[in-house]
Amino acid sequence: MAATSVRVDSWLWAVRAMKTRSAATAACRSGHVKVNGERAKASQSIKVGDEVRLRIAGFDRILEVRELMIKRVGATVAVGAYLDTTPPLPAPEETALLPQRDRGAGRPTKRERRDMEKLRGRPTEP
Repeated sequence: MAATSVRVDSWLWAVRAMKTRSAATAACRSGHVKVNGERAKASQSIKVGDEVRLRIAGFDRILEVRELMIKRVGATVAVGAYLDTTPPLPAPEETALLPQRDRGAGRPTKRERRDMEKLRGRPTEP
């Protein structure tokens, strides 16, 4: 009997998107995991066809669920459980154009933070 739904934290661990299940749970708690555009709790169920967005190191990894897995499997088998539709990361030359703050310069002001977000192309919250 095949499962019709699996916990999102368990699936992320099983397909090797996260090193440990506790790391997957922590990512869900922190708001770094979204299922079909909505913020996901660790216990949220996912099914085949769902889109899972995982924020790792400041970039979103977009995975479409192709197969439900409960147990952790080998890397070659795990790749078949999802379709990775993540856009390619920007080239290092492109990210070098962003201004870098001096180490120890302190916390950025609200204006500086908004300017940095605008350069990165991310919308700012009002």
